[in-house]
Amino acid sequence: MRPSSGFAARTPASSRTGAPTGIPVGALPEEPSRSPAEQFAGSDPLSAYWRFYWAVAGAQLARWLPAERSRLLDLSAPEFRGASRAVAAGHDVVALLPSAEDAPKPSLSLVNGHAPAPRPGRGPGRMRPVVGDPAALLGFASEGFDGVVADDRVLSRQLATEQTLGEIARVLRPGGRTLLCVDSVVLGMALLAEQDCWPELSSAPSADVLLVPWPDGSITRCFTAEQLTELLSGAGLEVEWIRPRTVLSASTVEVMLGRDPRALGRLVEMELRAEESDDYVGVHLLASARKPE
Repeated sequence: MRPSSGFAARTPASSRTGAPTGIPVGALPEEPSRSPAEQFAGSDPLSAYWRFYWAVAGAQLARWLPAERSRLLDLSAPEFRGASRAVAAGHDVVALLPSAEDAPKPSLSLVNGHAPAPRPGRGPGRMRPVVGDPAALLGFASEGFDGVVADDRVLSRQLATEQTLGEIARVLRPGGRTLLCVDSVVLGMALLAEQDCWPELSSAPSADVLLVPWPDGSITRCFTAEQLTELLSGAGLEVEWIRPRTVLSASTVEVMLGRDPRALGRLVEMELRAEESDDYVGVHLLASARKPE
């Protein structure tokens, strides 16, 4: 496992264009210029890239979910819809929500066929929405969950990530697992460069904690794979793997789907193969960790 280099200048040319390993750069369409803040500040469900992004996220969740019926805690933002997917796969889910109005809605089947399906002889699970704060899980008993999902950058928005990871480890049973997604240092450096924060950018690679402002004034905490490994280990969790959420760039996906909207399934399959790469070039990092028995 190799941590992200941070600087796009050190990344191989094929990675900077978003091309997965084995695909010639010249075979991909030319990417229009678009700032990171414009592309990643929001999640537009109608945009080509975000349809692709959430399809990939759903497929990754389907691969990660336990084989046996389990009790899961979902800390992710409602846009992720991971709770609905897990329930459809037969798991019982407690979904932590910022407000009662954000209760998960039934999810649609994914175009690429990766939507979780209940195992034979097992019906859908149950969902229990609970309003609360991911940083304070004191209302949940210790060792009460088989798995915890913290997707959609929730730990990057919780700036005291160590505290939240400690709570995740506490509520996990021995042998339980967590799936989480955070902003990478690649995205952080792109945001700093976009805002002309050159002094901060020059010191970012050596920073123990990298806090990056968005143009709207909000703050995100960005990680290298090495930093994420250290945080998980410090919380008493064993890292199973860390990989990019996506390797294909947003502009490449939008151009390719603009040419052929039916290519979504093929792009998702391409992404799932590319994620086996050891080159952390994506704007978000996805990690799986386990609590020792």
